Amino acid sequence: MDIRLQIKSLLNEAELYRSQGLNMDAKVKYESAAALINGIDKLKNKDSLLETITSKIKSLEEKEEKAQTGPVSPELSEKGQDLIKNLFGEDDLEKAIALIKFGQFERAIVELTPMLKDDEHRVEVAKHILQCKFALDSTDDAIEQYKKWYSEDLFSTEQIAALYRHLRKVLDQKGVSTPIPGPVIEESDGTPTIDPGDIDLLGSDSAEEILDVTSIGITFTTGAQKGKMVEFDVNFQSGDMLSLIISKKDKGLIEELKDGDKLDDIQFYSPIAMFKGTAVIANKTQIDAGPKQGDFCLDLKVTST
Repeated sequence: MDIRLQIKSLLNEAELYRSQGLNMDAKVKYESAAALINGIDKLKNKDSLLETITSKIKSLEEKEEKAQTGPVSPELSEKGQDLIKNLFGEDDLEKAIALIKFGQFERAIVELTPMLKDDEHRVEVAKHILQCKFALDSTDDAIEQYKKWYSEDLFSTEQIAALYRHLRKVLDQKGVSTPIPGPVIEESDGTPTIDPGDIDLLGSDSAEEILDVTSIGITFTTGAQKGKMVEFDVNFQSGDMLSLIISKKDKGLIEELKDGDKLDDIQFYSPIAMFKGTAVIANKTQIDAGPKQGDFCLDLKVTST
């Protein structure tokens, strides 16, 4: 295999392990990639790439150390979950999404399921339910849930097509090759066929084309971190909207950021790729109650990749 393909494969594997919480396995892959990169004298952006990998390894080591102290998102009491809903949600869907942001996946599924009756938001709601199941390490449950929806009459052909493409993309990113049934459509001559997952079936949608992002690196242009890239985990993603929970101890990093600010140099990390782009601060809110009191919720809208 070409050495550049080897490097790309190692980085993809590292991101996949990282997205699944296998921090030390991811570290080994990153270190192997770095060793190969060091052996190429004329590799473009060599120093920048090595710096990025070193940053990723350091982040993984810190996460592994924190993991020894307990779960990142413990299940809250019903009272605590209700508090989150009321603080961060204006309507039922927003309240359910708030639960997802704070890692309350089982309660979120309960809240989301009745919303499947809403034709306008059905696909969005279904995607959030699948997201919760993946977050609970229930890939098989996610697949079975999709198959159940596929066998029912609730979803239209177009809605199932959109959901099929979404689930197939997520499974492929996770390296899961389990086949799932695709929607049956008709050719112009009336012949039934299986939709292969053509992204243009329902028209182009830029939000649909954004890969799942596990973390981002922001290069600050002002303050103590000016010129440096700081990495943050993505706590929640919905299309081109990313939500981050910033610890109060890191308040100084985002103190100068305000709604509407444009971030021009962002490094995005997904399980299968690393890419650069821009984003706008959609909302910055300090959490004033609950288990994350004092922390910040930072919502970003991705504007280009």
